Amino acid sequence: MEKLKVGVVFGGQSGEHEVSLMSAYSIINVMDKTKYEIIPIGITKDGRWHVYFGDISKIRDGSWIDEAIPIFLPPDAGSKCAIALNNGVETRYYIDVIFPVLHGPRGEDGTVQGLFELMNIPYVSCGVGSSAVCMDKVFTKKLLKQEGLPVVDFKVFYKKDLPDGLSDMVMEVEQSFGYPCFVKPANLGSSVGVSKAHDREELKKAIMLAAEFDRKLLVERFIPAREIECSVLGNDDPAASLPGEIIPSEEFYSYTAKYFDGGKSKLLIPAPLSAEETERIRDLAVKAFKALDCSGMARVDFLLSKVTGVAYINEVNTIPGFTNISMYPKMWEASGLSYGELIDRLIELAIERHRKKQELKLTL
Repeated sequence: MEKLKVGVVFGGQSGEHEVSLMSAYSIINVMDKTKYEIIPIGITKDGRWHVYFGDISKIRDGSWIDEAIPIFLPPDAGSKCAIALNNGVETRYYIDVIFPVLHGPRGEDGTVQGLFELMNIPYVSCGVGSSAVCMDKVFTKKLLKQEGLPVVDFKVFYKKDLPDGLSDMVMEVEQSFGYPCFVKPANLGSSVGVSKAHDREELKKAIMLAAEFDRKLLVERFIPAREIECSVLGNDDPAASLPGEIIPSEEFYSYTAKYFDGGKSKLLIPAPLSAEETERIRDLAVKAFKALDCSGMARVDFLLSKVTGVAYINEVNTIPGFTNISMYPKMWEASGLSYGELIDRLIELAIERHRKKQELKLTL
């Protein structure tokens, strides 16, 4: 049986470049080499695309680029390949399905998904629209709120109004919900650029920090809560995993706590919840997935209030982390689906979604 040619795309130009490298290493390492011919495609921090066939451990530390060959993916529906030019010789690497392992802007936000659509090639995870909406925390919250799903109170500000409007922003937050509060770039993940502000001076610093990463800034009311996550898998009939709980090593689950705290943060899988709480989380996760028109996979993050017991939807991640410590695959393992089986299922879902789209008419 001929192997399925899978292009694993990693790296990218976002602040989560290093996280993507770790995720890609884990995925390639686990993929069944008897089923798949893997074509690793890396994107550098300055946006250059390369194909790489060396030691996959070099993907993890970023040294893969030393042995990589420049390529481009033509937005041509008939090509379905990556084209490399090496010493004047053209080589075409044909691809059956693409597995993007890109976190953050220019990867998880619908941009590369648009390229894959133009190539008319199956790809893992959400489509252009849902990828773009879920990447933008403001759009996500507005749509979830419109659907009657629970989100915490929030305010939206813009970098263009800084620094002149900083005092007005601070006053608006103080009058709306006060301290402490969270400040986030609207379009990043992995807690990059996220701060918890306890007073006016910290809020000013947090807003200026977030503005280094995005033009749109989100400030959220703080609620004392447990951090619960739930993995969703599927297309038209998605299913939710058992939830997990994060007990961060720091005051909140920051970028450092997620990836570089030496295992001090605790991941409890399954989360110690009642049967009723577990089903409520799983039900909300699927509802959020459907409301945002997701497909393939997403990780839905919740804040479970310690005071009221209300589960607020915090974020929806369409390409969640896939490192050896990442919650998305670990929650599915706890639900009976191994890491390797999960990858198989994601590729199957990508091909299924693409096949159904081919059945649609493009013209009258």
